[in-house]
Amino acid sequence: MSKLKTIIVDDEPLALDLLRSILGAIDDIELIGECKNGRDAIASASLLQPDLMFLDIQMPGINGFEVVKAMQSDVMPMVIFATAFNQFAIDAFDMHAVDYVLKPLDPERIKRAVERAVERHSLPDGEGRKTPLLGAIDEITKRLNSEAGSAASTDLPEGMKRKLLIRDSGVVKVIPFDDIDWVDAAGDYMCVHALGETHIVRSTLRELLEKLDDKIFARIHRSTVVNIERVVTITPLQKGGSLLHLSEGQTLKVSRNYRESIRQLFQ
Repeated sequence: MSKLKTIIVDDEPLALDLLRSILGAIDDIELIGECKNGRDAIASASLLQPDLMFLDIQMPGINGFEVVKAMQSDVMPMVIFATAFNQFAIDAFDMHAVDYVLKPLDPERIKRAVERAVERHSLPDGEGRKTPLLGAIDEITKRLNSEAGSAASTDLPEGMKRKLLIRDSGVVKVIPFDDIDWVDAAGDYMCVHALGETHIVRSTLRELLEKLDDKIFARIHRSTVVNIERVVTITPLQKGGSLLHLSEGQTLKVSRNYRESIRQLFQ
């Protein structure tokens, strides 16, 4: 069996050194990249297409949760969180079957996490990997903020019907649909990317598509919708499909099933 191509992400050099040393002694691991911040982790995951990512949660700037939200479901690697979170967060990980290792890092615990990853690697879960991750993040956010999720009403005033309402830290954020760059769906969760922020919404893609303007929003994958006004360049892929490069720097993959409809939009 081939080794798991692995990226490790941590803002602490000593933690990276220790994790590199531990993983170097595990035969099933091929270490292909190291990142010291969330932005580099997102870029490396897109470029290197790893099978597995060890991901620190508490990093300055873009934290580990935001890294998960920012990755498209169809390129999502298996993720093992490295965390110093307390028990309530660990309970959420356990409830959603999300793998984690506690800091300070223990070689035996890491080895067991890798063994589980090897077992799961042969399963055809693909895009389904993101759903439990978002479920755990949503549960932790609820516990941290006492309330989270989204609110919507068919009785909203006319001027509010083109806006998404999201509860965050007890505050309702109002996001105009025109500000949304793209949406990535995973089961009953959606990651809504707007103006440089990513929000988890408890909803389905079908429900959101019923609200969005189909003149500016297009489906590029069964789990991804993009605001076509954000697209600046398109790169064809040899095996079909293409890559869309957005004005904010993101790169999204168009599946072969949607390449023709996207081509027609830009004729």
